[in-house]
Amino acid sequence: MDDSPLAAPAIVRAGSLPDSIQVERLTCAIGAQLGNVNLGVASRDAALVAEIKALLLEHKVLFFRDQDITRAEHVAFARHFGELEDHPVAGSDPENPGLVRIYKSPESPNDRYENAWHTDATWREKPPMGCVLRCVECPPVGGDTMWANMVLAYERLPERIKTQIAGLRARHSIEASFGAAMPIEKRLALKAQFPDAEHPVVRTHPETGEKILFVNAFATHFTNFHTPAHVRYGQDFAPGAAMLLQYLISQAQIPEYQVRWRWQPGSMAMWDNRCTQHYAVMDYPPCHRKMERAGIIGDTPF
Repeated sequence: MDDSPLAAPAIVRAGSLPDSIQVERLTCAIGAQLGNVNLGVASRDAALVAEIKALLLEHKVLFFRDQDITRAEHVAFARHFGELEDHPVAGSDPENPGLVRIYKSPESPNDRYENAWHTDATWREKPPMGCVLRCVECPPVGGDTMWANMVLAYERLPERIKTQIAGLRARHSIEASFGAAMPIEKRLALKAQFPDAEHPVVRTHPETGEKILFVNAFATHFTNFHTPAHVRYGQDFAPGAAMLLQYLISQAQIPEYQVRWRWQPGSMAMWDNRCTQHYAVMDYPPCHRKMERAGIIGDTPF
């Protein structure tokens, strides 16, 4: 019998009781599946929420199976972590403000924006601190979601790159992403409502103090790269800055930083949006995929 920690299918807190949360790590880098916990009960139990929050800070994304909860419970659980935000493009449930409906159907085969590595809503001045996502209906095969640990992505950058990006800032745009396919009048109105936000390329987690690589598919360009420290001639600025930005964005694609989750109806995921990116895999044939997400308002990255 192998007594090593990696052989154990689950890790349960020391001194646990029979009703304790069961914690199973899914990869060495990120992600844990929690068992013996019902988020409907947690929506009414602040102590249980505190345990889940501690696990979220440790594992960065948490997964749950067989969650037979209501939309109201979904919203109530997420609100323990902060107020919820609406989305200007995706529709929300009219009876539960802040519960965004991400519904795909055979009638919208070209709706493929999700399949890009991104951190939710970094085009906001205050991006979400986290999200709680529930699967209502999904394909029998395909439609997984992947997450990447952007703390690890920063830690493993070459030291020369860390030095180069220290102090850099980048613009994040809803106009150039969700707005790109809109008629110009509607796109400009969207930008007027949500002007491009500027964030540090390396942010600090406000609770753990970890350094995070904080650029993703919403980032369009650096705002303070064109200085004597970085640029000798114009060629260093363009394409030099663009090449560096794309290199940084591509770090989320490294498999060693990732976890992949296969959805089932009633499955849920909660992630720390401050230190992760995710990718909804669009590999399924035309069919229904219905997800509902509660996004929790965050703070200004620093």
